[in-house]
Amino acid sequence: MPSAANHPHECTVFFLPGLGLDAASVGAIAAAADPRLRVVGIDLLDRGRAASVDDLADTALERIAAEADGGPFLVCGHSLGGKVAARVMARVLAGTERVFGLAGAVLLAPSPPTPEPMPDDKRAEMLATAQGEHLSREDAAAFVAANVAAPLPADVRDAAIDAVVRQPASAWREWLTAGSLEDATSLVGVLDLPVVVLAGDADEALGADAQPDLIADVYPRARVKRMPGVGHLLPYEAPERVAAVLAETWDAIRTAAPVVPAEWGRVIASSRVDVAVRRTLAHRAIADDRDRAPRSLNRGQVETLRALAALLVPQGDGATIDLATRIDDMLAEGGTDGWRPLGSPADPIAYARGLDAIAAVWPSEVAEQRNLVVTLITDGIDADGVGADGIRSWFEDARNDLLRMWLAHPASLARIGFDGFAVGGTAPQPAGWATIAAGERETWEPSELGQTVVEDAA
Repeated sequence: MPSAANHPHECTVFFLPGLGLDAASVGAIAAAADPRLRVVGIDLLDRGRAASVDDLADTALERIAAEADGGPFLVCGHSLGGKVAARVMARVLAGTERVFGLAGAVLLAPSPPTPEPMPDDKRAEMLATAQGEHLSREDAAAFVAANVAAPLPADVRDAAIDAVVRQPASAWREWLTAGSLEDATSLVGVLDLPVVVLAGDADEALGADAQPDLIADVYPRARVKRMPGVGHLLPYEAPERVAAVLAETWDAIRTAAPVVPAEWGRVIASSRVDVAVRRTLAHRAIADDRDRAPRSLNRGQVETLRALAALLVPQGDGATIDLATRIDDMLAEGGTDGWRPLGSPADPIAYARGLDAIAAVWPSEVAEQRNLVVTLITDGIDADGVGADGIRSWFEDARNDLLRMWLAHPASLARIGFDGFAVGGTAPQPAGWATIAAGERETWEPSELGQTVVEDAA
């Protein structure tokens, strides 16, 4: 994989183009992109195959793995590329791919995981133009003209036509007769991560009016942004606006979650890490949705837990993990450790009672809040139906849960210098260490962990 040092950027954007387009179609977006973003175009159709979403995802993931540097990345899929992007993200989050760092997506008029809505006559018309090795320039020009809201500048129009002519017509035929008709919903599932969908108001089948219904079951956190005066070819019609949304999306993500350093991301992506471990770390690295409705606690209880977390597990001045939301998820999913003192209620009930008791006496001054925390640790507090000792015992469990949630995040593992997760792997033999000694590291470990072990050439 390329070294992170070769790319002075914060995040990579992998662009998956739509039908008829190629990696070059991201050129204007890349030119307008925020310098913190490295934009990499991926050719999907150059092999002439598009019969299944997984065929195209194989191509995309092969090329993403070759270009990834271990740092965070966004997927930007246009049209056909949007359907492929959903499968790519599902496979990355499943941990089956040797890729790590998925942070979110910006999708441009994406084709949904369900069969793409397209009238039969339009499908037949497009197939009729794709009978040779490549579309004719005349047919390519007609395709471009039919998919924009207003005529493009001559140089931009010619670039789009050139891209369409370059694509093998076999990929068009396979997409129109198989790939676009595939129902990939079971392969994709629900992708709970930050997503922005851009769609033109002049795009009929995949435009701003259609997208909310097409994506609702797949992307629970998606925001659909209407693009006035834009048709279907967003990379050519509105590259500056797409670039601006990419920057906005990255800003929202990087301020909502700590970033896993690229060196650590490369270790997680390596064959030293088991699929299940990579899957777990990939999900834990996704930024929390702080605005979502609580699943077990109520909003007031979550806010109280956030205030406690800020004092008990200080995370510094940068982006922080929303420990309260993660504990709420844990309670809703029954993922607690199962331990509680004799006579104590189940964890969701204990948390609700304890947080309500604390909220009733929570002071406004930080110094007084700290004093209350000390009291909770040493003596507990009296509450309706719960004695001081019960609150004290619950608070001990809560502190343990907060710390476990912080330590479980891959950025926290990097912060404390723990890479013990990289001792299994997918190779025939489990990975391990050849040398274990203070102040030394092996060549695969992140450089911050100590001095490189020098092997004796003899």
